[in-house]
Amino acid sequence: MHLIQNKDCFMDFFKYIHAVGTGPKGNRDLSFEESKDMMQQILNQSVPSEQIAAFLLGWRLKPETTEEFRGAIAACDEYIQKEDVPDSIELGYPFDGKAKNPYIFPLVAQALKTTDLSLVIMGDDKQPAKDGITIKNICENITPDSNIHYFERKNYCNKLHNLTDIRNKLGLRTGFNTIEKLPHVANSHYAITGVFHKPYVKKYVEIFADRYERFALIQGNEGTPELFSKGRLWIANGVNIEEIIVDPEYYGIHYKKSWDKITLQDSLNQLNNPSEEYLKLAKLNAAVYLFIAQKYKTINDAFDSIQ
Repeated sequence: MHLIQNKDCFMDFFKYIHAVGTGPKGNRDLSFEESKDMMQQILNQSVPSEQIAAFLLGWRLKPETTEEFRGAIAACDEYIQKEDVPDSIELGYPFDGKAKNPYIFPLVAQALKTTDLSLVIMGDDKQPAKDGITIKNICENITPDSNIHYFERKNYCNKLHNLTDIRNKLGLRTGFNTIEKLPHVANSHYAITGVFHKPYVKKYVEIFADRYERFALIQGNEGTPELFSKGRLWIANGVNIEEIIVDPEYYGIHYKKSWDKITLQDSLNQLNNPSEEYLKLAKLNAAVYLFIAQKYKTINDAFDSIQ
């Protein structure tokens, strides 16, 4: 734990709490530089955990702006230990896990073995608010293929990892749930993350798109970049956003999602003994990633190549 600094530091940070925690009439948005400074103080834990929690709660309720997110991400960038992974796509998974369905990325990697595209994924201890199975849980219990590059946050951004206890005590979603998804840890040229609601698409594009050659969002299963049923795929082309409907049934896939909570062992069992439909679904996800990475002009062409 970092040593707490002096009273002046407390007062300096209090102006940020005041900006987000005084109600609709008194709240104001932080500038890029203010947000970067705020995030640096939180990452260094140079202010008490109570102030950190108070800010995160107020920031969520205000709510956060694109400029604030970008400033906070710029602060995180200064602490991230990067490692180049050429020909890779970064998959932005939520750090609160999946609760009702297994992960599919290990099978997607198998489908991509004959290509030159690698998957970059990140994991850490479980964060609020969903009580799900995490990427870290899966990677600790499988032997990933060579085209899966798993980055443990404790190693690539220890300062953000060290906030886990504060976040779990708060127990709520915060701005961190957005910031942490795509750390650009492997300098990937391509990235995709999941989104629940269409109104968030524009905000995510404004926050992340200029960090990648091509950036995509998908209505993925439980907020992940994994497609399990008919959904929308959004591709950012500068300020323009292209929307594509992807329907597994069009590709002859009839996988049925689970609506019940599953255990880690259930998830591992479906990976170790996948059904035919689950394997076909993995191939479709692989085709989507190949399309995003500009390996093929259409998802159909990519899917046909995997077959």
